Amino acid sequence: MFTVRPNEPEYALLKDPTSQSKNRYGKPIETVPEGHALRDKSLNINNDGEIGANPNRYKQHGFYFNADNCIACHACEAACSEKNDNPAHIAFRSVGFVEGGTYPNYQRINISMACNHCDNPVCLKGCPTRAYTKFAEYGAVLQDPDICFGCGYCTWVCPYNAPQLDPIKGQVSKCNMCVDRLEVGLKPACVAACLGKALDFGVIENIPEGRSQAKTSIPGFPRTDITHPNVRFQQTRVTQRDMRRVDSMPLKYHRDDEKGGFKPELDPQSGFSRQWNLKKLLGSHENAHIAFTLCAQSVIGAFLLLMFAPLLGVSSVVTVKNAAFLPLFATMFVILAIGMFKLNMHLGKPHRFYRGFNNWRLSPVSREIAGVSLFFAGMTGYGFFTALQQFGLWNASPAQWLANAAAVAAVIGGLFGFYYMYKLYRIPARPFWDHWQTASSFVGTALSLGASLILLVGSLALGPQFLMSSLPQLGWVVLAGLILEGLGLLAHGRDLNRQGGEGAASHYEQRSRYGNAYWLRNSLLGLNIILVSVLTLRGVPGILPLEALSLLTFLSLLVMSIIGRALFYVLVIPTTMPGAFFWRNRAFQEHARETGLAHMPQVGVVPEGH
Repeated sequence: MFTVRPNEPEYALLKDPTSQSKNRYGKPIETVPEGHALRDKSLNINNDGEIGANPNRYKQHGFYFNADNCIACHACEAACSEKNDNPAHIAFRSVGFVEGGTYPNYQRINISMACNHCDNPVCLKGCPTRAYTKFAEYGAVLQDPDICFGCGYCTWVCPYNAPQLDPIKGQVSKCNMCVDRLEVGLKPACVAACLGKALDFGVIENIPEGRSQAKTSIPGFPRTDITHPNVRFQQTRVTQRDMRRVDSMPLKYHRDDEKGGFKPELDPQSGFSRQWNLKKLLGSHENAHIAFTLCAQSVIGAFLLLMFAPLLGVSSVVTVKNAAFLPLFATMFVILAIGMFKLNMHLGKPHRFYRGFNNWRLSPVSREIAGVSLFFAGMTGYGFFTALQQFGLWNASPAQWLANAAAVAAVIGGLFGFYYMYKLYRIPARPFWDHWQTASSFVGTALSLGASLILLVGSLALGPQFLMSSLPQLGWVVLAGLILEGLGLLAHGRDLNRQGGEGAASHYEQRSRYGNAYWLRNSLLGLNIILVSVLTLRGVPGILPLEALSLLTFLSLLVMSIIGRALFYVLVIPTTMPGAFFWRNRAFQEHARETGLAHMPQVGVVPEGH
């Protein structure tokens, strides 16, 4: 257990003589009732079997932050990092700020934030390895880095940037509420270190002595309805109407006098000049996700077309299935294997990939992994048994029965995995993804690239005659996918601008920072719709042979898909806490990596890895 010093100052001691029965969201503050089986158990801190004597051990605790008092000395950061032995690039607690007005009426509000140990911890529900647990003791949300395999999904879903992915260790870690200190009646290290008494800690909804407010938000704090965070604020000074971030995010916080509080709005700091930024676009840390989603969606789309073509009367697909099944199956197997390999190697601990199945009851990531794995196994089995029959190695009825069973498993796994591939991106903390356009993009890719894959392999295996006969049928599938994607993009841009906030900021960067790539993708989409329409209607001009025009269309389609999916990942602006000039600032991180500063550990920026 943590050793209490004999001269521990009074401000470092927990003191909550009374507490309310429910928090402001209507949830009981007592985590488990008297006599519950979860009570009177040791946390086994440092293998110590003692049970803390804190009388409020089974009540939800939380942080209290007085923005009026914070001077941004970063003592809380330092104390937290020292206690947890964090490297320079990891901080469980960080201090950022927003500012507004001009001299002499300039105002700055500092914000110190760590994990809020929420009532509804989305990190726990999203983690595929079950590395998170919400404990009855103090309501603490604790995470075990040893279980984590470094997918980073918890860092996506958390609105407050609390879980920290360490690219060197390949695992996530976060604030543990200093439960070892709580067990002996001490406040967390960050609170005890605060110079201005800006930080406090205790049973949630209790207002500390000498304080008058317990608000749920202040300017710069993200929305609270996603997780119901256990943090309360005081900020009594009158603020400017607009408080701006200084960390290169094109956001400001506008005071809404009618509804009360501040809401995020677009702040176009860099103007509207269009740029390419291809290095940042195509050199993203999420390239593995680009490869996996495109590969998986293409193969799932092609396989479903193969399975349902006879029912839909698409004779050209039946022809490929009968006359060129082996090359098509081999191509699909290789494409999906490459996508799954890239995704697995993207993990911080690739050798722990099997832990991705641990949380299939809650995590959409686990469900996606389970579905795609079942699809891959079923597709492989179907291909194997079908090949045996086509080569005359096993024509008995059991071979056909096994092939059909594998096909059913592949269809179920493909649909299940595809659905949760979409669901895992419907993250409220990432408004750019939280739109039905994510579904239209994924389905459009499956239709257009899936049908194109069958056309490409079929024409290579069976010759130009197959292309001539197949385009009138499969061309409509490709066209449907392109039109669906185009309609989704139009609605996406309109809705992002309407809703404002981080979504509008993402769309602003799409039109400015990556504006040229955005317009290239849109131009290719329009061009592909025209080309596919021409090919499908067989009104092929005499300028180019059919084969050359088809190949040009396929390459254009592939380039469009890669650019579009890269934009999908690089444009996300999450609802995270504001940073500072040199800390939690995307622009400074990019500068540090470009100039070599990232190779100096004290800078707190890690060079780009895989």
